[in-house]
Amino acid sequence: MAMKEFKTESKRLLDLMANSIYTNTDIFLRELISNASDAIDKRAFIALTDNKIESVEGKIVLGFDKKKRIITISDNGIGMDKEDLEKDLGTIAKSGSLEFKETVDEKDTMDIIGQFGVGFYSGFMVADKMEVVTRKADSDKAYMFTGTLDGYDITSAKKDEPGTAITLYIKDNTKEKKYDKYLDNGEIRSLVKKYSDFIRYPIVLEEETINSMVPIWKKAKKDIKDEDYNEFYQMNYYDFEKPLKTLHFKVEGNTSYTALLYIPCKRPFNYFTNDYKLGLKLYSRGVFIKDEAKEIVSDHFRFIRGIVDSDDLSLNISREILQEDRQMETLKKSVDKKIKSTLEKMLKDEREAYETFFTEFGQQLKFGCYDNYGMNKDQLIDLIMFKSSKEDKYVTLKEYVERMKKSQKEIYYATGDSIENIKELPQIEKVLDKGYEVLYFLDGVDEFMVSIINSYDNKQFKSIQKGDLDLDTKEEKKEIEKKTEDNKDLIAAIKEVLKDEVTEVKLSNRLKSQPVCLVSDDALSIDMEKALKAFNQDVKANKILEINPDHDLFKALANEYSKSKEIKEYAQLLYDQALLIAGLTIKDPVEYTKRITELMIKSINK
Repeated sequence: MAMKEFKTESKRLLDLMANSIYTNTDIFLRELISNASDAIDKRAFIALTDNKIESVEGKIVLGFDKKKRIITISDNGIGMDKEDLEKDLGTIAKSGSLEFKETVDEKDTMDIIGQFGVGFYSGFMVADKMEVVTRKADSDKAYMFTGTLDGYDITSAKKDEPGTAITLYIKDNTKEKKYDKYLDNGEIRSLVKKYSDFIRYPIVLEEETINSMVPIWKKAKKDIKDEDYNEFYQMNYYDFEKPLKTLHFKVEGNTSYTALLYIPCKRPFNYFTNDYKLGLKLYSRGVFIKDEAKEIVSDHFRFIRGIVDSDDLSLNISREILQEDRQMETLKKSVDKKIKSTLEKMLKDEREAYETFFTEFGQQLKFGCYDNYGMNKDQLIDLIMFKSSKEDKYVTLKEYVERMKKSQKEIYYATGDSIENIKELPQIEKVLDKGYEVLYFLDGVDEFMVSIINSYDNKQFKSIQKGDLDLDTKEEKKEIEKKTEDNKDLIAAIKEVLKDEVTEVKLSNRLKSQPVCLVSDDALSIDMEKALKAFNQDVKANKILEINPDHDLFKALANEYSKSKEIKEYAQLLYDQALLIAGLTIKDPVEYTKRITELMIKSINK
C-alpha cells in the first residue's frame, strides 16, 4: 500500500517544521512527553462523565534499544482511533489538545500542555521514521501510524491496553550531529530532568521514576521548610551561600502565575561579565520553556534568580520563543512590582539585610535610575542608599532630606574612589564645619544617575567639587573680595601661566588646611571627566584653580612675588599639586620632580 502524503501545502512545510522551527533538537523528548501528559489528562477528564472510559493512574514509560536504534514513549492516556490519527497526525499543525481545550469550560482548571499539533513532528529532528501504536480508551481496536518525511500510512494493529506508544527510529550520526547520545540512559535522564521534571505523572525509565512530578513552587508554603527553599536554590544556582531572601508567591488575574524567586547573599563573581546568565527560568504548566527569560524581569532587577511558571502564556509554534504581546508585559510588570515591594519591606523591617543586599547589588538599582533617561527613577529612587559623612553609614535620600538643616537648600555630595579619599578632599572641610552632611559617591554611575534624577523632594543635588557652594557669610565674602583685590597682580600672573590648563584662578574661602584645590564649573565635573575617559571619550571639565589665601604657602608667595622671577615654576607647582589632590595625572611628572628638586636645593642653600 502506497504511503499517503501529508495534508499540507507541500513536503517542504514538514521539512521546515522538523528542521527549522525548533532550534534545539534536545526538546523532541519534551514535546512527546508533553503530548503523553495531555493524553492522560484527557482520559481522566472524560472518565468523570463517561462510564465507558475507565479511570487509571497515569504513567509515562520510556525505553530505548541501542542496537535497534529506537526510543519509545508510552502512555496510558485517552488514545486515538483511525479518524484521530488521520486528523491529528496526518494533518500538520492540527492540535487535538487545543481543540479539546476549547470544548472545556474556561473556568475549568485542566492544564493542557500541548497547544500545537506540530509537537509530534519534532521527533523527525532525531528520527528517520516514527511509529505510533494506539488504542482509544472506549474501543478495543488499535491502529498504527507509520510516518517519514515522505508521507504516512495507517494500518490496523494490536494493543492490549488503551493508550499510545510512539517509537522513534533514531538517525545515524553525521559530521554535524551525534544522534547516538539520545540512545544513552544518562542523556535521557538528563533531558527529562531539564525539560519535563515537573510533569504531574510519573515518567518511568527501566522501572524507575525519574521525574520529581510536583515542583517545589507548586507546593503550599506551609509544606515547605526553609531548608527546602535553600537546597533548591543552591542546587540550581551552584551557590555555596544560602540566599539572602526567598520570594514564593502566586498571582491570579489576566496572567496567572506562580513564582519562586531568590535574592543572592553575594554578587556572583561573573556578575558584570557576558558569562552571567540574565533572566529567570520560565515554565508553562510545569514544562520547561526557557532558561534565560529576560522578557519577564527588568534589567535593574537582574540580580534576581528563580522561576516563573504560568498557565496562561501565549507561546509561539515551537514553544521556544515567546510572542511579544501585552501578556508578557503584564507578567513583567507584576514580577517587578513584587520584587520592588519585597525590597521596600526589607529596607523598612530588615535594615541590616537590606544593607547587605545593597552593598552587593546597589549599583544595579542606580543603573536602573539612570537607564533609559530615568524612565524608572521614580520607582527606584527610594531604594537607593549612599554612605555619608554622618558616621560613614548608609543613608537613603529620604533620611538625608529629613535631617537636613533648616537653612540647607541643596543635597551635598562628594565623589571619590573611597571614603578615605573623600575625607581627604580639601573641599569637604568647609562644608562639614558648617554642619552639613555630605553623601559619598563611590560608584562610577553615581554622578550619571544624579544628572538624570536632578533633585529629590525639590532639593537639588550639589557637588562640593563643582561651582560656588555659596556658604560664605556677608563678612566672609567682603574679606575674600579684599584679599583678591590686594593680590590681583599675583592672581593674574598665575592665571597667565596656566591659561591653557584652567579657565579661572581665584582665592577661595572653601579651603582650610590645604593650599589649593581644583573644582569645575557647574557643567562637567572633574570626576565625570575621569569616568568618561575610561570609555575613551576625550572630554574635559572646565577647571578652576582655587587658592587658600590664609595658607602659609600663599602668604609666602605673596611676599616674594614682587621680587621673584620664578612665578612660572611656582604657578605650575600649585597646579600640579591640585591635580594630585584631585586624583588626576600630572602632564609631565619628570618636569614636576625637576622643579621640586630645584626649589629644595635653593631652600637648602639659603
